[in-house]
Amino acid sequence: MDALTGAWQWLTTAANWAGDKGVWHRLAEHVQISAVCLALSCLIALPVALWLGHLGKGGALAVNLSNVGRAVPTFAVLVLLTLGPLGSQGEWPTVIALVLFAIPPLLTNAYLGIREADRDAVEAARGMGMSGPQLLLRVELPLAYPLLMTGLRSAAVQIVATATLAAMAGGGGLGRIITAGFGNYDTAQVVAGAVLVAGLALAVEGLMVAVGRLCDPMRGRRRAARSGRAPAARRGARDDDAVAIGGAV
Repeated sequence: MDALTGAWQWLTTAANWAGDKGVWHRLAEHVQISAVCLALSCLIALPVALWLGHLGKGGALAVNLSNVGRAVPTFAVLVLLTLGPLGSQGEWPTVIALVLFAIPPLLTNAYLGIREADRDAVEAARGMGMSGPQLLLRVELPLAYPLLMTGLRSAAVQIVATATLAAMAGGGGLGRIITAGFGNYDTAQVVAGAVLVAGLALAVEGLMVAVGRLCDPMRGRRRAARSGRAPAARRGARDDDAVAIGGAV
């Protein structure tokens, strides 16, 4: 309780929020590096996963190779990169470590989402004369959207939580508050930093859930199916699904 009380006092002290070492500055650093890492991870993983899922070839190998990264601790990768030639290149060791950490959930979920798309709807769209790219963008991608967003949400939260390790390599972010607390033997500051990281991760989780629901291309149809207002669709109107998905884009 003393640690929690001290953490509350630390968080409610205005001086701890101002300046280059204050919470607002560290929060901005944390969000910036997390956003960069998430964007790079998406640029690498999603095109590969979506195309392999569409082709139905090589996906299992790609997923297994990406999952190897889950067996390697992110901190170990960060230390090795920091001690290597990249150690003098600013934030690059942290960025590379976090990108490698975020690729597996993105790649796995996107690939599985495409492969598990309703085959009847896909075949109906193919029968309508859609090309490969049209089939991927207009049919498979909307059907894969829930799994794809699950992977994106998981990667975003993991990056935000793990970016705390950047402080161990001399980087910025909320982790610097924690390391400073350890250096000063200030338990209250350490707990306060941990609370800030946890709060940010929860906020990102909630934001990704809200964005996922708002951007769902089939939100209306999913809602109708759940509420029972579309019995005909549930009885197997697969061709209508393909037409609706193709016409929405």
